[in-house]
Amino acid sequence: MLTLLSAFSAPAQRELLFSSLPTEALLGDSLPVEEEEEEDESEEEEEEETTVEPEVEPKINPCAGAKPKDATFTDGDGNVDPSRTIPYYFDNKDCAEMMDHGFGVMLPQSGMDVTGDGEYGDLDYSGVGLFEPILTNYEEAGLCAVNVHWHLGAEHRSEGQFDENGSGPPDHHRALAGGADVRLGLQCHYYDEEDSIYTTPYEWEYCKGMEVGQTYEIHWPHSAAGDCGTEWQYQYPFYDGVFCKPDVISLGDSPPFNVNKKIGVEGQVFVIVNSDDEVYQNDDLFDGAWKDATHWQNVATYIGSTTGTSRDNEVCSFYAPITWKVDRICHQFSAKSVDLMCKKMLEQPDDMEPDVWPHGARELVLTNFTSANMYRK
Repeated sequence: MLTLLSAFSAPAQRELLFSSLPTEALLGDSLPVEEEEEEDESEEEEEEETTVEPEVEPKINPCAGAKPKDATFTDGDGNVDPSRTIPYYFDNKDCAEMMDHGFGVMLPQSGMDVTGDGEYGDLDYSGVGLFEPILTNYEEAGLCAVNVHWHLGAEHRSEGQFDENGSGPPDHHRALAGGADVRLGLQCHYYDEEDSIYTTPYEWEYCKGMEVGQTYEIHWPHSAAGDCGTEWQYQYPFYDGVFCKPDVISLGDSPPFNVNKKIGVEGQVFVIVNSDDEVYQNDDLFDGAWKDATHWQNVATYIGSTTGTSRDNEVCSFYAPITWKVDRICHQFSAKSVDLMCKKMLEQPDDMEPDVWPHGARELVLTNFTSANMYRK
């Protein structure tokens, strides 16, 4: 078992993070007026010197540094077995060599084509419990959101919604903080250069590097090991939130392997519009995907991995298998709603500023590295 018992059980292991004015003497020359003033001043100084402000204890982030590198395991009695540790197990590795590491299986990757046509990836894990996703909503399964971030363009594909035939602003911005290039993913089909809601710039107050008319895929990582319900629930990087609490996530033996049931991501693709129309407004995008009668109605559920541009079709993620729930429909969110989400991110005690910029999109994963098993919600 990956014992976040061993790797993340204690913060130390994570290297964790009036004076009054003198009264004028009018009583006569015989009184030592100046001396009385000096004494008063002296007394005042003594009073000031004895006023000590209490020290404010710095807040310590209990999740700091929780992102794992090594895979550690316990025996059947729940004791750590150092002989089974796999150093640097969670580092990215060549996709073609996945069978040579860890469990000797192909770990399904994300993002993938989630078009509801019945044709998905090549990795068929039917009946294999270790690769069955969470089929209830995450809250019912005991998970909470531990982060929110987004990618420039979609990392998943849904034909006719967000795919290679979509479009966006002709001079889209591709700069992250520090000027790094950002890979553009797939795009939706809403953009219309003749419609001002897609072309009128928005005065962003909190989000950085965002553009009206552009497509983004927003992710809400969830975890049963998050510091749920506390001020430290939301974390950057999201891995710290996912793996915050020990004794929850396991690669097996005791408790049995449960990664696929303890970690999940919600994904929703949208185009930013500059409009005050209520149909585009949602003031609570911070805590999870937009869910109502017109959103989150056609959701693909499958087993995959973490994403991002450090992976592609040659380099794969070993943060797998995890549950994914992806809305197959592209939606439109107002810039105001997205900016409010960024505001809430910047109010968290952990510094989430790096996530108010768009991240680059991983290229669509080939079918030989994606799951054949797809579920509705």
